[in-house]
Amino acid sequence: MHKLYHFPLSPPCRKVRLVLAEKGLDVELIEERYWENRQDFLRMNPAGDVPVLRNPELVLPVATAICEYIEERHPEPPLLPKTVKARAEVRRLVGWFDEKFGREVSEPLLRERVIKKLSMTGQPDSQAVKSGVKAARFHLDYMNWLLERRKWLGGDAISLADFTAAAHLSCLDYISDVDWTRSEIVKEWYATVKSRPAFRSLLADQLPGFPAASHYSDLDF
Repeated sequence: MHKLYHFPLSPPCRKVRLVLAEKGLDVELIEERYWENRQDFLRMNPAGDVPVLRNPELVLPVATAICEYIEERHPEPPLLPKTVKARAEVRRLVGWFDEKFGREVSEPLLRERVIKKLSMTGQPDSQAVKSGVKAARFHLDYMNWLLERRKWLGGDAISLADFTAAAHLSCLDYISDVDWTRSEIVKEWYATVKSRPAFRSLLADQLPGFPAASHYSDLDF
């Protein structure tokens, strides 16, 4: 049995949850409010962030490392393409969403709208929120460009790139911070990913004090 120390509205944690579910692997979810710096948690991961996967074999932090470990241990269904070139493109996009999208969009919006309230560390910075919302438009346009040329973000088959992007968007969708009117093709892509069985546990998430958007769990939004 895998144990995953996670926070419900963390994109990296959601990515790992999606991969575990897509592979049909059982997992025990343990919510970790990482900003509290719990000592037992810091002993597992001195970096103090989530996710952390724990099983009889290892204790492993960092979402991308966890996902690649799962992929190697459980290669079916595959979430990385067969060819070197195609795998490189998927990994490039994983980096794009986890690093660039995360830094410019997910981190500021989730920090200002959610984490500050939960951790009682001040009021939202309206300028940071505006910057995140503005950056989101650029990223949605880039996704639109990719999906006009490909069936999925990384190519002809669903991959870790799609789950990475969907993990970020699902967190923002929970707090109504995605403009789904900007791109019909991106909206259709997300609805397709959202309809997969692997997404069910994410759609059932409820964070006390932060009700989900009314359309959040609607598969035909």
